Amino acid sequence: MLSATAINAALVVVVVLMHHEVLVRLSARLAKMHERHHFRLVVAVLGVLLAHTAEVWVFAGAYFFMHHADTWGLLTGNFDGSFLDCIYFSFSTFTTVGYGDIEPIGELRFLTGIEGLTGLVLITWSASFLFVKMQRYWTGNESH
Repeated sequence: MLSATAINAALVVVVVLMHHEVLVRLSARLAKMHERHHFRLVVAVLGVLLAHTAEVWVFAGAYFFMHHADTWGLLTGNFDGSFLDCIYFSFSTFTTVGYGDIEPIGELRFLTGIEGLTGLVLITWSASFLFVKMQRYWTGNESH
């Protein structure tokens, strides 16, 4: 249980730091852009989506590793053990959609819980970031 908790904590730290870095760099990039504000907002949305995709892949890597390690449990149901299935499961968990066709067993359940919570927080952080950028760039003045 202690090792699973350490892995979960490390994953959360990694994805939060990733997200912070993406938002800081994206914000700096948007400030330097001279394109129309609509284009800057599209760049912001695409940047946030890429960040979330990378974060999902980090969790998917952990699922793959933990599932195949015979120590922390496994994923069952409509799951063949492939990395692609781990990515699918991670996307549905990160976004809190949770289709239910893949089920975690054992200590792996804790990772799904923390991924859902982390995804919720990071998606909310992204929404706040995009809202602030929309307030700044969506002024109706095309010269900005």
